[in-house]
Amino acid sequence: MTYITKKYDEAFINKNSVRTNYKKLINWFKNQDNNELRKKNSDAMKFFQNTGVSFKVYSNDDKENLIPFDIIPRIINYKEWDKIVKGITQRVLAINFFLNDIYSEQEIIKHEVIPVDLIQNNPAFLKQMIGFIPPKKTYNHISGIDLIKTNSDNFYVLEDNVRVPSGASYMIENRDTMIKLFPDLISRYKVFENRNYTKNLSEILKKSSPKKTNRNPNIVLLTPGIYNSAFFEHAFLADKLGIELVEGKDLRVINKYLNMKTIEGWKRVDVIYRRIDDIFLDPLSFKEDSFLGVPGLMEVYRNKNVTIANAPGTGISDDKSIYSYIPDIIKFYLGQKPILKNVKTFKCRVKDELKYVLDNLNKLVVKEVHGSGGYGMLVGPLASKTEISKFKNKIIKNPYNYIAQPTLSLSTCPIYTKKGLTSRHVDLRCFALLAKEKVTVTTGGLTRVALKKDSLVVNSSQGGGTKDTWILSS
Repeated sequence: MTYITKKYDEAFINKNSVRTNYKKLINWFKNQDNNELRKKNSDAMKFFQNTGVSFKVYSNDDKENLIPFDIIPRIINYKEWDKIVKGITQRVLAINFFLNDIYSEQEIIKHEVIPVDLIQNNPAFLKQMIGFIPPKKTYNHISGIDLIKTNSDNFYVLEDNVRVPSGASYMIENRDTMIKLFPDLISRYKVFENRNYTKNLSEILKKSSPKKTNRNPNIVLLTPGIYNSAFFEHAFLADKLGIELVEGKDLRVINKYLNMKTIEGWKRVDVIYRRIDDIFLDPLSFKEDSFLGVPGLMEVYRNKNVTIANAPGTGISDDKSIYSYIPDIIKFYLGQKPILKNVKTFKCRVKDELKYVLDNLNKLVVKEVHGSGGYGMLVGPLASKTEISKFKNKIIKNPYNYIAQPTLSLSTCPIYTKKGLTSRHVDLRCFALLAKEKVTVTTGGLTRVALKKDSLVVNSSQGGGTKDTWILSS
């Protein structure tokens, strides 16, 4: 969720001038029959309905909703994308070095780059992982890096998502839908493919297998079940990867190995692509009353008889308090300056920064350190005096739980409405895969868009939608 004080439009310089990336698109749009576009817009939602592209909103009686989709693509040129790829690659590698270090020698703490209490008092830091090196030294096999654009030159990193990042399925479905509906439009551009994500994901999961065998490693996707908000994606990816979609009840530890129940008996599992949170993975190691995980799984993992992707404990690196130290993390492990900058962040745990935040709540966006989906936030410029006062008390009571950021000049892109094109705010989730210190960034990503007029919310859980993202090869 992001906010705006002054907007930069990615398609239009002004009412009468179109930016280079969008000229073909706008010329094409002017020649379209609006009734036909309305029909295709309706067809897009039918495609999503037929394929089950949906999410559940827990606060709304677990109601299942279609993901809103906009038929106007977001277009980014390759030169701009090249900088994004280099910046994400740098970031993903640094995060993996950080995770390996923080659970072993903790050199970054010894060198006082990061305060020790920021790690030790953090619930996302798993003591069960201390002293353990995961297979192939890889923690963050899959990363979802959220970017925002503020002007013609700069993308900024808004968040790092390395626990169980989601959204890749919607990225792929968006491209399939555009090809079905507008083959003539996409043929006018040289657009890089993004549907090879699952092929690349399959390869990195195979490479992450803990032991060399004469057979292909057996990979499963572990889901909490059909009531999870992202279950569509779990089923979609399992199908595309050609692997079994399993729940904890389908797995069992037998003779120090993880096994999956099949009609032919128990079959050994080499890699788990897990889509459940750390605390539910193993009731013997974490949450005792969890029925979602597998008793004894962590012992199998620590014996390196199975790989868990992403590794338990990755959540410490996408904590919003750690986010503000990522530039220092990049410098410490890689000896480089960040290619992609952070959004300026005030840490409420720091006395001077806390004072600034409390004195300027009406100008800032305040977020919970472990919050997600746009929940648990204060948007100062849009909040009432009463809301600000209540949130101020929350911060004073537990300053360690909050960070604050200035309001952002978030870019806009055109979307289709019945009356024509209009601009809406967007962000971009990019997907990166890591294996053997090699990072593969999918060419494109999931553009999330605030579809409602004057809305600043891009999260699908709060009314946002998605659109296809085109990276131009020339």
